[in-house]
Amino acid sequence: MFSQQQPTTEDVLTDRLYERHAAAIFTYLRQHTRSREDAEDILVDTFLAAIENEQFAQLSEQAQVAWLWRVARNKVVDSFRRASVRRGVPLELVAETLLEDEARSPEQTVVRQDLVRSLLTRLSPLQQDVMWLRFGYNLRSAEIASILGKQESAVRTMLSRTINHLRAAYKRIEGGTEQ
Repeated sequence: MFSQQQPTTEDVLTDRLYERHAAAIFTYLRQHTRSREDAEDILVDTFLAAIENEQFAQLSEQAQVAWLWRVARNKVVDSFRRASVRRGVPLELVAETLLEDEARSPEQTVVRQDLVRSLLTRLSPLQQDVMWLRFGYNLRSAEIASILGKQESAVRTMLSRTINHLRAAYKRIEGGTEQ
């Protein structure tokens, strides 16, 4: 007979962390990878990295969550570097912020979302990630900064400048001043 080994405190904490955050991280990964299988692989790799990291268990839960998001993001970037393919991120949620004053008919909404999607694909991968984390996951600047390993002020500045850039580009295109 085999004796079952009791789970350690670290195992229990990692399981709880997985239960609480895996779904959100998986959703992020699914939006940023070519297939469900790629997203699943990266999710597993992310949590394996946490288990293998000796300092992970000593971090606060907030720091652990930020660490998991940062590792997941880095693994997505690594997978695209290996594939030499630049990704486009669907960020329709940003449209509401850019277009808050305009009347909305179903047809206009579709056209506007297509335009916003086109504008978003012109952003750098980092800008896309910041916008996705802010609008797709409703994270605050401090949380985004922690995930990306940036200063909170840098994230706030990037968000502000990116939104202003998108608004100006949208107005130029809608006004017919861009070919």
